[in-house]
Amino acid sequence: MRQPSWALPVVSSLLLAGCAVGPNYRRPQAAVPTQWTVAPTRGAETKSPETDEWWASFQDLELNSLVERSASRNLDLKLALERVQEARAARGVVRSGYFPSIDGAVSGTRNRQRVIGPVGPQNSPVILPVEFNNFQGALSASWELDVFGGTRRRVQAAAADATAAEENRRDVLVILLGDIGRVYAQLRGFQRRLEIANKNIKTQQDTLDLTSARAKAGLATELDVSRAAAQLESTKAVVPTLLSGIDVSIHRLSVLLGEEPGALRSELEKTSPIPPAGPEVDVGLPSDLLKRRPDIRRSEAQLAAATARIGEAKADLFPRFVLTGTAGRQATQLHDLALGAGNFFSAGPGISLPLFTGGRIRSNIAVQTSREREALIGYQSTVLNALEEVENALVSYSQEQERRDRLNEAVSHSQLAVDLATEQYKAGLVDFLSVLDAQRDLYANEDQLVQSQTTVTTNLVGLYRALGGGWSASSVVSIKRATP
Repeated sequence: MRQPSWALPVVSSLLLAGCAVGPNYRRPQAAVPTQWTVAPTRGAETKSPETDEWWASFQDLELNSLVERSASRNLDLKLALERVQEARAARGVVRSGYFPSIDGAVSGTRNRQRVIGPVGPQNSPVILPVEFNNFQGALSASWELDVFGGTRRRVQAAAADATAAEENRRDVLVILLGDIGRVYAQLRGFQRRLEIANKNIKTQQDTLDLTSARAKAGLATELDVSRAAAQLESTKAVVPTLLSGIDVSIHRLSVLLGEEPGALRSELEKTSPIPPAGPEVDVGLPSDLLKRRPDIRRSEAQLAAATARIGEAKADLFPRFVLTGTAGRQATQLHDLALGAGNFFSAGPGISLPLFTGGRIRSNIAVQTSREREALIGYQSTVLNALEEVENALVSYSQEQERRDRLNEAVSHSQLAVDLATEQYKAGLVDFLSVLDAQRDLYANEDQLVQSQTTVTTNLVGLYRALGGGWSASSVVSIKRATP
């Protein structure tokens, strides 16, 4: 039967160009508000951030050093980087499906066979043993034509997996730098609180000594002495907790830098101020999070990979076209391989079509479709959670600054109350309980003020982290620095 004149061009175009079955990926539309829902926050501007090196705004050389060292030493970051390398290598494995597979083989054998020789006595055949060599060299090749795009979809999925791994590395970096800033601020907060506790212990010890002397002189009672001693011991009881917090913070920072827990003790045990909050924070607009947050970008890459795998699964419904060929030479003597008489070859196309798979292919399509919907829901959830984190961070940072300012005023008034109560007590104008109450209020307000200053700094670090700061290529902690 004669083929139509258009058949060959159509088939050739199909084999060369092919068509990728399954849906093409399109970026989902995320429901992102045009402005932050909270009122303009104290210490925040809606301008787009000009730099991701948020730690530099604290102007703390020790913090800068910790950040830079953690980017090259942290084990979680090294693990994430290895996963990036793994994903890139896996993409290379899949890309090899675009090209023919060529194998070479060389063999040499010594063979012994029995053959029927010339007729012997009494006209009987003679069976003679024959030995000979067989040398052979051959090349074999196979090439699956990507007619329906199964390979292309696999490559798209692998490329999206590599992108997701890279975004995951960036997310690990954001989390790492946020942890460094948070724990460092807590360490300095514990150290400052310990200073305040020791100062109050000294003051309360002086008060106890004074009260004891006055009691011996009949100017005070044993009740006053007992109250002073009780307050002193209550303040001393706070010290072990603060020392424990200092040790735990040093241990955490050491491990974050890939060191043993006590490696940074000599470096960090000296007391330093709490890193102060810097100038106005540029938070940008909600839509900026889609580009700035690596966890959102990772979720989007995972959605792209899931979409491509639907097409990969659908390609199994269609025929596979494979070109195969083998060519070589064989001879009984090694030097005869150079002659052309022993050439052999075979070549031709092959087509395979799934006729019955028990529903495996269609079930796999359903699986990949469900995974694509799961990835879409995960992407939407990641966007909402990111918006929530930023909104909460803005509120917390703003309100804690208000609390810090009120506590600062309270400390000033408490210090004045202590001075007045002490003078009036010495003059016999008030009882000793007024002095103890004033000292207790001063210590409590000073301690709360330090905790609030620490919280302001950690809330600011949390805001930077929620905004996705600290991962861009212009940062001092780019991927080149993170490479082991």
